[in-house]
Amino acid sequence: MASTKKVAENMLWGGRFTQGLDPLMVQYNTSLPYDRLFYAQDIAGSIAFARANLKGGILSQDEFNAIEKGFEQIREEWRTNSFVVQENDEDIHTANERRLSEVIGKEIGGKLHTGRSRNEQVATDMRLWLREELRRIEGWLEDLIKVAVSRSEAEIDALMPGYTHLQKAQPVRWSHWLLSHATAFSLELERLREVIKRVNRSPLGCGALAGNPFKIDREAMAKELGFDGLLYNSMNAVGDRDFAFETLQWGSSFMLKISRWAEDLIIYSSLEFGFVRLADAYSTGSSLMPQKKNADSLELLRGKSGRAFGHMAGLYCTIKGLPTTYNKDLQESVEPLIDHIKTVGDSIQIATGVLSTLTIHPEKMLAALAPEMLATEFADYLVRKGVPFREGHYISGRVVALAENEGVPMDKLSLEQLKGVDPRLGDDVVECLDYERAVELKDATGGTSKSAIREQIVILKKILARN
Repeated sequence: MASTKKVAENMLWGGRFTQGLDPLMVQYNTSLPYDRLFYAQDIAGSIAFARANLKGGILSQDEFNAIEKGFEQIREEWRTNSFVVQENDEDIHTANERRLSEVIGKEIGGKLHTGRSRNEQVATDMRLWLREELRRIEGWLEDLIKVAVSRSEAEIDALMPGYTHLQKAQPVRWSHWLLSHATAFSLELERLREVIKRVNRSPLGCGALAGNPFKIDREAMAKELGFDGLLYNSMNAVGDRDFAFETLQWGSSFMLKISRWAEDLIIYSSLEFGFVRLADAYSTGSSLMPQKKNADSLELLRGKSGRAFGHMAGLYCTIKGLPTTYNKDLQESVEPLIDHIKTVGDSIQIATGVLSTLTIHPEKMLAALAPEMLATEFADYLVRKGVPFREGHYISGRVVALAENEGVPMDKLSLEQLKGVDPRLGDDVVECLDYERAVELKDATGGTSKSAIREQIVILKKILARN
């Protein structure tokens, strides 16, 4: 094993140091075990930087060709898992540059880093990688919304209790419940698209903090790498991790939504409710009780939301007190970001699998409806007869109280009993006890009638089509 002094000498910054490093410090400082994930982005950024230095006269055409060809070989080594990591490869940037000098020689390889800093490299690599990962997540989130929309169209006839305070409130369509969450997800989709725009800005060409002295064309590099534009202050560009923090904020917000969605389905899939049944692919059993079918997929979604929140809170605490520009603390933005992206991406795909394969039981949903959920219909009935709503609400409450005192459901009260509460409750008041009618009356935009639900579906399809 090489001495720790030799390790320091071989670092990109090693010329300044004459003593060895504590072996634990070497391990503590190294980020290659996780930032090797950025190998393709680091190589793409290096080639773009080399091309800019070619145009600026720092590199000859032959030197650029050698660098580009060397990186093509190195990219293939990473892809095929044949890249041999050395002890002094502290990060992906060091590893790639070291290997380039081995492949094409130090005389040319040593020119690659002219005017460039790892401070701008890591920010560039992270943004390139994150941009593509968020675009993949965008596609998965669109798929989840599409499944909810598709089921809403196909299962629009199913009625179920709607809840407030987890108490039965008013009848709604199953499709309305589906679209309530699909709407929340669509808002997260729109936010995600905005986050991607802010991630996709280039810091390349900003140097360590003060900028580049070789008249490098930052616009050309940004265009080659597919960035939408530049970060215009070099100090801000290398020290900024807002793009990572905003991603973690977005992911935490989405995971909050998916956690609530999962909680509903956990309740609805319980034996006490029985509204839905999860496919075996997204359930587990009990090691002791053979009758159990546990909604572990949904419980994990609910649980992993806490993990996502932790990523965000941890980075917030890391960056809140840092002085201007780059500090090594910012290395702590990489691992949580990588884990966050995997957690959120996997969660969306699991949620889509759950929703696309679960079975609904409309008969159990219908059986769970209770006549008392139609009490508001009595108040609305009276409003249509000119009775002030507050008075109608009071009369409706008296009907509920009468049913409770008689020990019968509201729909078992006789017409005479209803008229005894208030003579304005006419013969046609029994129409208020029709669940389908109650649902169809909620036809204003955003309501639970078929027409309102179909309107919501059109809106969601338009949002999906904006990509």
